[in-house]
Amino acid sequence: MLKEYIDDVARLNRAQKLFLLVGVVAMAVVVTVSNILVEMPVNDWFTWGALSYPIAFLVTDITNRTLGARLARDIVFVGFIVAVVMSLLLANPRIAIASGSAFFIAQMLDVTIFDKLRRQSWWKAPVASSVIASFVDTVIFFVLAFVGTGLPWHTWALGDYAAKLIMVAVLILPFRGLIKITDPLTLAPVAR
Repeated sequence: MLKEYIDDVARLNRAQKLFLLVGVVAMAVVVTVSNILVEMPVNDWFTWGALSYPIAFLVTDITNRTLGARLARDIVFVGFIVAVVMSLLLANPRIAIASGSAFFIAQMLDVTIFDKLRRQSWWKAPVASSVIASFVDTVIFFVLAFVGTGLPWHTWALGDYAAKLIMVAVLILPFRGLIKITDPLTLAPVAR
């Protein structure tokens, strides 16, 4: 896998390599910050992490659209490793493990769904992949992180998923703006 990743990156031009690096750093920062914010409830319905974490789907989707599913999976993997290490250092270990598990499964699902829908209207792939993967992420994360703690994780999970759906609607506009910027870098076939 490492050799394939190195080969994939070697084929990229300078701007595409920079784009990939920015994506990895953005992914690591978003997940690390979200793991800290998820321990800070806004109320009984959701935590601050619900507002920051959906940005990870934006990073994955714009990478998938621009560089293709294979490099999007690579960015998820590299971002996952960095984020788990940082989260183990900065967040509660149970949160870090729950987050890493939910993140990896949901992000890989997001990449797969996006890739299957990539040739449809520009908005369908990011919306469908983010809505479905956010649900999977929410269920896995809240079960692993909070079952048995006595905390109101059921309502946090419902509220977080609702907030994630709102963020999908909000982040579709930056996605549209970003594809106008990143289209010159695009390697993968996409709907315009």
